Amino acid sequence: MLPSWETTPADLPKAVREVKKAIRARIEASGRSVEEVFAVVEKQVQEEVDDIRSRGNDVWPVLDYADIEAGTAPTDELKRRGCLVVRNHFDREQALGWDKSVVDYVESNAFFENYRGPGDDFFGSVGSKPEIYPIYWSPAQDEARKHERMATVQRFLNSVWKSDGWFDPSRDVHYPDRIRRRPPGASSNGLGTHLDPGTLDLWMTSEYQQAFRHLFDGTPERYDPWDAAHRTTGPQYPGTTMCSVFRTFQGWTALSDMRRDQGVLHTVPIPGAMAYLMLRPLLDDVPDDDMCGVTVNQVFPVSTQYHELLTQALSGIPDVRAGDSVWWHCDMVHSVAPVEDQQGWGNVLYIPAAPWCARNERYAEEIQRAHAAGDSPSDFPEEHYERDWANRSRP
Repeated sequence: MLPSWETTPADLPKAVREVKKAIRARIEASGRSVEEVFAVVEKQVQEEVDDIRSRGNDVWPVLDYADIEAGTAPTDELKRRGCLVVRNHFDREQALGWDKSVVDYVESNAFFENYRGPGDDFFGSVGSKPEIYPIYWSPAQDEARKHERMATVQRFLNSVWKSDGWFDPSRDVHYPDRIRRRPPGASSNGLGTHLDPGTLDLWMTSEYQQAFRHLFDGTPERYDPWDAAHRTTGPQYPGTTMCSVFRTFQGWTALSDMRRDQGVLHTVPIPGAMAYLMLRPLLDDVPDDDMCGVTVNQVFPVSTQYHELLTQALSGIPDVRAGDSVWWHCDMVHSVAPVEDQQGWGNVLYIPAAPWCARNERYAEEIQRAHAAGDSPSDFPEEHYERDWANRSRP
C-alpha cells in the first residue's frame, strides 16, 4: 500500500518526498526501473506528437450534431485525440439569441456598474474588463445546460469512457460555470498550458492512487485514460481553482463565430499524456520534494522545463460558428492563446459533461442550494452578484 493523505498534508514537502519514495519502490518491485517505465510512456507520447505535428492544423476531430443524434457518428478519432468540435450542436439563431439574452440579463441588473473586478487570480491575466462574467443563473445558461441537444452530446461523449458502474452515462449533474464574452478590439494574454483534474491529490489520495495503479505498479501498457474506475468516488484537495465534480469532458458552447487565430483554445490532443505527467516527477532531475511544480491552490502547470515534449503538440481548434460546441478530455493539457485587437466577438457558455456519480451527487446539493439563493457556487469566488436579480433562473 502506498502512503496516502485524504486531506491536504500539513507538511507538503515531507509528504511529497514520502509518496515519491514509495511509488518508486513500488515500480521497482515490478522488476522494471522508473526510467524504463517512463521510457515506455515517452515513446507512446513521442509517436503521437510526431503524428500531430505532421498534420499541421488538421488535428481536431469534427462531427455534426445530426450524426450524433442519429447514432451514426464514429468515436475512433475522438477516442484517439480526446477532443471534439460538434458542428451545429445548436441552431445558430438560438445561440445568437442566448448571447443577446445574456447581455440583456446583465444590463438589466446593472452588472457593469457594480462589477468589482476578477474574483480570482486564475482569469486575472485575460485582459478585458470583464472577460469572464461571474454569472451562473441566467435563463440562457440554464436552458442550454438542460437542453435535450446538450444531453444527447453529453451521452455520446460519456459513451467513449469505460464507466462500468462508476458513473451513469445517461444523466448529467448540470454543473454551473461562468460565461466568457470577449469584445472586438480586445487584447488578452490568454491562459498558459495547464490541466484541471486536480493537484497533489492525484498522487496522494488512495482512490487516485488506484486510478493510476498501472502507472505506479510498473505496467504502464495497461493504463487506460478512458477508464473511470476510482475517479468518481474519492476526495479532492480544496483549492482556489478546483472543480468538485468529475467531468468526462470539459466544454463550451459558442455564442459567436470565432476564427482559429483569435485567441482560442489549444490542447495537447493526447489523452494518454496524463501518464507522462504522473511519472515525470519521479525522474532524477526533479527535486525529491517537488512534483514538477504541482502544488495545492494552483492549477496543474505544464512547463517547457519538464514537459517540453508535450508542448510541441499544442493544437488549436478550427474556426467555429455560433451554436457549435467544443469538448476536451478532463485530463488534457490545454491553454488559451493570446490575442491583440480581436476581430469579432469571442463568446462562450462553459458547460462540461459531468455525469451522475458519487462525487457529483455530493456536489449536486451545493448546486441546488446556490441556484435557490442566487449565489456563486462554492467552487468559485464568493462574488454572489445574482442574489437580488429577480429575473434569474430558478431551480
